[in-house]
Amino acid sequence: QVQLVESGGGLVQPGGSLRLSCAASGSIVSIYTMGWYRQAPGKQRELVATITSGRNTNYADSVKGRFTISRDNAKNTVYLQMNSLKPEDTAVYYCNADLIVFPSVPHDYWGRGTQVTVSS
Repeated sequence: QVQLVESGGGLVQPGGSLRLSCAASGSIVSIYTMGWYRQAPGKQRELVATITSGRNTNYADSVKGRFTISRDNAKNTVYLQMNSLKPEDTAVYYCNADLIVFPSVPHDYWGRGTQVTVSS
């Protein structure tokens, strides 16, 4: 059984920083792509950033230059460093991982989400 657990969310003032973490646990053979998605009230879930096993990254235009995604393969963990936060960044942030659990095939898994609130 695979579990993704997000942490690091909270309340921060505009211009502040926050670092999210997502740790994957279980009988994981390998993790291909890990990423962060977010969903604000009344809006659809959207991609924030992804990172492949080769550490190629992709960012939503709205966060480029402000957010940085990284991963620690030894810890099966992905991070999202969020700087210069804006009120519009307020959302529940979800971790996603495309991985293999022995003896299965690649499959997408989701975390339960962590709330990020940017407000004065």
